[in-house]
Amino acid sequence: MADARRLGPVLRGWLQETLPAAGNARRLGVLTLIQSLGLGVFLTSSAVFFTQTIGISAQRVGMALSVAGLCGLLCTVPIGRLADRHGAGRVLTANFLLAAVGFTAYCAVDSFAGFLAVACGIAVLETSAGALQASLTDALVGEEERVRVSAQMRSLFNLGFLGGAVLAGAAIAADTSTVLYATVLTDAALQLVSVAVLLTMRGTPVSATEEPPQSEEAAGVLRSSALRDVRYVAIALVCGALELYQPLLTVGLPLWIVTRTDAPALMVSGLLILDTVLVLLFQVMVSKGARTPAGAARMLRWAGWSLGASCLVFALSAGHGGLLDSAALLGGALVLVLGELCQASAGWGLAFGLAPADRQGEYQAVFSLGRGLQQFAGPWLMTSLIVGAAATGWVVLAVLFALLGLAGPPLVRGLEKARARTEPVAL
Repeated sequence: MADARRLGPVLRGWLQETLPAAGNARRLGVLTLIQSLGLGVFLTSSAVFFTQTIGISAQRVGMALSVAGLCGLLCTVPIGRLADRHGAGRVLTANFLLAAVGFTAYCAVDSFAGFLAVACGIAVLETSAGALQASLTDALVGEEERVRVSAQMRSLFNLGFLGGAVLAGAAIAADTSTVLYATVLTDAALQLVSVAVLLTMRGTPVSATEEPPQSEEAAGVLRSSALRDVRYVAIALVCGALELYQPLLTVGLPLWIVTRTDAPALMVSGLLILDTVLVLLFQVMVSKGARTPAGAARMLRWAGWSLGASCLVFALSAGHGGLLDSAALLGGALVLVLGELCQASAGWGLAFGLAPADRQGEYQAVFSLGRGLQQFAGPWLMTSLIVGAAATGWVVLAVLFALLGLAGPPLVRGLEKARARTEPVAL
């Protein structure tokens, strides 16, 4: 009874931290839940839908999705510029409307060419949506709250994604093409619901700096393209490379468990569920240390060290019996979650804090390029290192993560010094 009384205040405190405040922040949270629910439904069931319902071979699906991912990378920055010119809300609304059309079009695909065309269109929309939503978050909640709200949205994203995966699992278990078509149309419908939520949002940008810089020198960056802000691009690539923990979790680690360890195959889903729950519980709390670029840079270093340490622990999980291998996998997963929480928090602090206030759309798009490259190359890299090179591959990954973490702080300091040199001197 006493434990229950103590648990109540703890739970209420967690809910207050995790649930966005009333107003636009809460609407952004609802939008995240809707989008993550749809993503969970679609990603979990898409491979079965593409291969068994549409009838595309697994090899062709993989090739098409790689081409689609490249299309998404190429289009993200131009779409970010549109957001700066016309407003992130308007562009995101168009994005969701087109996504509804795209998911519906999957149900009419009857050839590889049609599948490739739809996949490329969906990839462009999905890749740009994250940057657009980040730009919208900055515009609606302001500088003081944008990292906190982003952390809250990530917690809610995990909750929605988990729910979507459960629904998709039930659809796959039904083993009928009608149900699989229904999952795709459900995702299309959720895009329209997202549009309805967007239309309820009110307000104008409340950033501390609303006036555009008076000159290119005052802005401290070349106005022609954010891609020419080399230090910012380098930081984006470092953050994106640290996100290799995602294909590690979803591709490398499952293959490692079933081919190299004595742990039960159930550990694959168990570790993914554990990761999802821990991110849901602790992301907002960890993000408090990343609300300035300096704090985010320090957190990026911790992310690299933690992710590197997790790889060394995972390397110990091969061939020692089911109990010991499972214990090593669990320990590695706990250390990896710490690195994941730090990396995500650092990414928000740096993406927002180092971007010019009047160019958040374009700069958020540039920051997302690092994530896109990881999504493009990550599965191949994980398969090659973890499955192909075994323990040596884990050590290589550990060194890579540690070096990336160490590179973060000096890159951030260099960018801040470069910006300071270009700021006008007050008279």
